[in-house]
Amino acid sequence: MEKLKKYSSSMIIFFIFETTAVSLWLILDNIFYLFNFTYIGGFLALGLFLYTKKYQHARLVVQFGVGLYMLVYLGIICNENMQIEGFWYYLFLGVFEAATIHYAVAKLFGPFLFGRGWCGYACWTAMILDLLPYKQPQGSRKKLGYIRYITFSVSLLFVGALFLLHVPNLNKIMFWSFIIGNTLYYAVGISLAVMLKDNRAFCKYICPITVFLKPASYFAYMRITVDEKKCISCGKCKKVCMMDVDVTNNSRKRENGTECVLCMKCIDECPVKALKL
Repeated sequence: MEKLKKYSSSMIIFFIFETTAVSLWLILDNIFYLFNFTYIGGFLALGLFLYTKKYQHARLVVQFGVGLYMLVYLGIICNENMQIEGFWYYLFLGVFEAATIHYAVAKLFGPFLFGRGWCGYACWTAMILDLLPYKQPQGSRKKLGYIRYITFSVSLLFVGALFLLHVPNLNKIMFWSFIIGNTLYYAVGISLAVMLKDNRAFCKYICPITVFLKPASYFAYMRITVDEKKCISCGKCKKVCMMDVDVTNNSRKRENGTECVLCMKCIDECPVKALKL
């Protein structure tokens, strides 16, 4: 029973994704969805399993396993724009597949279960940014969060304009916007990380996806909590948190509470084991 409880998070994640995989396969009569969501759910579950086994690079395994699949296979080989522009594109077409399904599962409804876990384990932008040397933010958080709303609006206006102007060859434009968009994301993300000495500066200030993630993440089922009786207020958890989350406060209104990416660094760092998922 104790072992089942220990691996419960891993099993829950796999069950959710496998249920989604089978459901979409049967409903849409397309076996791709069975493979797609089984693959992603399997890697996410594997990462949590490896973490419970104290494997040092558990999260990195998942980031590259899922991130490269989304970026290289779906994005480049299959010509699916998995960025926010692709979501708007398929949404305006009225097609519930590809990016629209991905966003519904990972970024609109999924966060009610796992918060911003996608950012911590599957984002192909973050998988590169997390390799940079500024793993612990140096300096206070900047008041630049408004930029994410600008990039969010620009992506919507860009795709909306393509439809309003009846621009031809939209599939080709979406493919190249995916290539160019990702190139810009990496360039801006790496530049910001170096300038601000913070690997996750792009995630905090620029990424438009966070506009989708924030509302549901507030109610996330899977979240880091603290046993206040054990906590000795040493501040080590706050120091290692890449997203500046105050995990010593169990309130859903805690500072930057909707931005936790479930990296587990705070849990590992706590000297009295007062934190848990």
